[in-house]
Amino acid sequence: MNTRVNTDTNTAPKSTATVSIAYCTQCRWLLRAAWMAQELLITFEDELTEVSLRPATGGMFEVRLNDRLLWSRKAEGRFPELREIKQRIRDEIDPERTLGHSDRPVNPAPTS
Repeated sequence: MNTRVNTDTNTAPKSTATVSIAYCTQCRWLLRAAWMAQELLITFEDELTEVSLRPATGGMFEVRLNDRLLWSRKAEGRFPELREIKQRIRDEIDPERTLGHSDRPVNPAPTS
């Protein structure tokens, strides 16, 4: 098993962006917040220096980038789609970047 730790301190992150996700503990939204944090770390592995989970109450689910509110469940009336959060973060830290399938338009539901 390889247990080497990268100790190269000369490698600076491309960005100093941080994300915090505040989630309601009473509503049991930890798994939703943790999943979103994982997905953001995978997508923005070189751009984000930190993703934190912040326990809250009162039905709160908020996503912040560098302390600026990106999404509030209470204000929007729903949870964010992951693609919405990824697009908002991308628009702030690297607007020229493509997100692949997350940038494709959502197909509208067929009308009958």
